[in-house]
Amino acid sequence: MLLKRIAQSLVVGAICASPVVAQELEKWGASDYWDVMVDPSLGDGCLIQSAFTDGSVVRIGFDRTEGMGYVTAFNDAWGDIEEGAMYPVLFDLDGQEYEAEAKGMYLNGVPGTDIMFDEEDFLFDIAAKYTMTLYTDAGEVMAIDLTGSYQALEAAIECQEEMG
Repeated sequence: MLLKRIAQSLVVGAICASPVVAQELEKWGASDYWDVMVDPSLGDGCLIQSAFTDGSVVRIGFDRTEGMGYVTAFNDAWGDIEEGAMYPVLFDLDGQEYEAEAKGMYLNGVPGTDIMFDEEDFLFDIAAKYTMTLYTDAGEVMAIDLTGSYQALEAAIECQEEMG
């Protein structure tokens, strides 16, 4: 059921997307450890966001302008990231590994990476797992607790359906 709703949200987002000037996130709701937000700059794509003890802020959501999902992470300690540069990364979700390309970016002066994906299984794995660890060639970058992410992503899908 979750996979079907995710796919529908991404398809509807791709069909309904329109370019929007970057705006602030809008609070939609909350679920346990995660805030559910709407990003007008991504075609009113819904996302979940949480801050972690290592200083990381992580967003997982829907980019309706591209019809894809994404994981974005920011951390002041990542000062050597180059805006627009592509970095090979490895996600480990409780032992299930995914390779990806992360695009370097800054948000309000804080370095981060943006990883786009179009595979439903990846989003489902995030929701169903306990820990997400991100690696680069230099080693482990961050490890976050995914407690409450399943319920939060369900709320993000409900948000996405409400946004039309």
